[in-house]
Amino acid sequence: MVFKRLLGSLGVGGPTVDTVLDPGAARPGAALTGRIHLRGGSADFDIEHIALELVARVEAEHADGESEGAVAFERFTVGGGFRLAEGAEHTVPFSVPLPWETPVTELYGQDLGIVLGVRTELAVAGARDKGDLDRLTVGPLPAQEAVLEALGQLGFGFRSADLEYGRIGGTGQQLPFYQEIELTPAPQYAHQVNEIELTFLAHPGGVEVVLEADKRGGLFTEGHDALARFTVGHRDARDWSAEVGGWVRQLIDHRASYGTHAAYGHHDAGHHPGHHSGGPGVGTAVAAGAAGLAVGVAGGLVAAEVVDEVGDFFEGDEGDEGDEGDEG
Repeated sequence: MVFKRLLGSLGVGGPTVDTVLDPGAARPGAALTGRIHLRGGSADFDIEHIALELVARVEAEHADGESEGAVAFERFTVGGGFRLAEGAEHTVPFSVPLPWETPVTELYGQDLGIVLGVRTELAVAGARDKGDLDRLTVGPLPAQEAVLEALGQLGFGFRSADLEYGRIGGTGQQLPFYQEIELTPAPQYAHQVNEIELTFLAHPGGVEVVLEADKRGGLFTEGHDALARFTVGHRDARDWSAEVGGWVRQLIDHRASYGTHAAYGHHDAGHHPGHHSGGPGVGTAVAAGAAGLAVGVAGGLVAAEVVDEVGDFFEGDEGDEGDEGDEG
């Protein structure tokens, strides 16, 4: 999708910017590619720099409840240092690496409700303008897809996904937020847990898989959360259904020993794990078929809700650009 915007800092007659991402879903740790098309205005302009900023909608918990906001989690300078002549056209191709922990926004072409964007910043003659956001689509890494497929085959269902501001202790987390994928329990575990929350923390050597169970209380016990972490390689060949099934049993049994691949972690103080409402309220079901995990839309409402939320995010974000202190 192409977004066009007159350079607001310079008013009428300024350059225009069109940013085009190459088609297809990007992958965490891989290159994000595309082109930035500039068209000169009614005079010559010195282009000081062109930057790309990766932005995510993130939820934050605080004393008064929850709030949502845009968090910029990476920035790249992709061009600049040239004069754009009056009416001239200039294209800047780019290839930048996505952070390994970039959240997954889709699975098998189905939107999970996670909102990511790429914002283009153009600096001209001492003034900066942050243009419109281009929607960023990110697919799972092979190991992430294998774990999700295994969970689907085991009977777990997709409830929602969101981004939570904060850190998970005991992990190698790099970004200031993490993705939670909330799953309904498989039938054989429905009497033991309310839901399972899944977080992927990818890095160059593999993927940390963090599982959290919201365990039901018994007749004489209160419900509580159990948390465990497992590490897998990017190209591991495993019996994923058996492996992930073992993880789930260990998590729900809350055993003290997890072997060499697992360790306990904890959420940072002040963050209450679990019990999140989910970002856009995606009521999607995950069903296991011959091809593994498939994401469906419940009630025909999900797509409209996601589109509305994305529109609000992108349009609302523009109104905050003037508060950045970019001009001058």
